[in-house]
Amino acid sequence: MGQRPSSSPLVIMGVSGTGKTVLGAQVAQALERPFVDADDLHSAANKAKMASGTPLDDDDRAPWLDSVAAEAGREPAPVIACSALKRSYRDLLRKAAPDLVFIHLDGPRDVIADHLARRDHEFMSPDLLDSQLATLEPLAVEEAHAVVDVDQTIPAVLDAVLVALDRLDRTGSAGSTDGL
Repeated sequence: MGQRPSSSPLVIMGVSGTGKTVLGAQVAQALERPFVDADDLHSAANKAKMASGTPLDDDDRAPWLDSVAAEAGREPAPVIACSALKRSYRDLLRKAAPDLVFIHLDGPRDVIADHLARRDHEFMSPDLLDSQLATLEPLAVEEAHAVVDVDQTIPAVLDAVLVALDRLDRTGSAGSTDGL
């Protein structure tokens, strides 16, 4: 990585229900950065498809990912809430922002399902959780990242994200700080 994670664009990633939007906005505020919710970049057709409980395919996602990549390449470096489930999606995002750092919000399926059951989302059907979990490809060691457990309060998850970024800053490596 050329830059330190504290100055690199960040993607707060994970399946639906992990708190990407809430935590992404809080991380952006803490770092005094712009925040982008990738959900806002979906087309009306994609939103309608997901609202009906139908998973998107790669053709549906392609224009959306191009929009997310454009945001990742902006200055000042943003914090982006984006599922980024597949390695190929993350690779595309890194083409626009080579120093991109991923914070993977992760947790047990039952915890995430409970989060989904307690929220009202404009278009993301809770029925899509299993398809998202099946699509999720783990981050590789060469992808600058940290994995943060969402089975805790939002303030505790935010603290864990900020600690993970600090650890990545201190190590300067593109590895992971898993299990926070």
